[in-house]
Amino acid sequence: MDFERLNSDIKEMRRRNRGLGLTVGMLAGGHILALIVILNLLGSVRTVVVPPSINKSFWVERDKASSEYLEQMGSFVAWLVLDVTPASIDWKKDILLGYVEPEQHGELKTRQELEAARLKRINATTYFTPQQLVPSEDAQTVVISGRLRTLVNNLETANELKAYLVEFSYGGARMHLKTFKEIPHAAK
Repeated sequence: MDFERLNSDIKEMRRRNRGLGLTVGMLAGGHILALIVILNLLGSVRTVVVPPSINKSFWVERDKASSEYLEQMGSFVAWLVLDVTPASIDWKKDILLGYVEPEQHGELKTRQELEAARLKRINATTYFTPQQLVPSEDAQTVVISGRLRTLVNNLETANELKAYLVEFSYGGARMHLKTFKEIPHAAK
């Protein structure tokens, strides 16, 4: 046997093993570094979501949306609830219910169905023209003030200033409607 050759082969294998060990160590370090970066990014990334129509740029993070997003969603919800005819109220109600918080779904569905039946019975149409939107990022609300016009059988029966509070919650990468209610106009 050639001990010199065997000894050099063993040294060569040990050198290769050290190189492979170093490579495996570097790969493991890279994986750990990537995991640390991913864990740091979780929860701190703003998610871009798209409202029904985009008029302004906005941002959304964890459980909050910007005032621009609140304005756009608030005016969209107001359009769904307040700009209705006997022919459009059913499909607008169905669209609205897709945005409602699960806890409020049954109550709002009943309220909208009663309103739909009333509008159809008296052949009424309502039009809302927003004049002012006052968002609150902290409360995730928007107060919408404007003129609500009501027509019964194509005759105007009311044309008055109204204000509505629209309250949202943000979760699961989507905006949910919590509350839509009329408030006294002076309490903007």
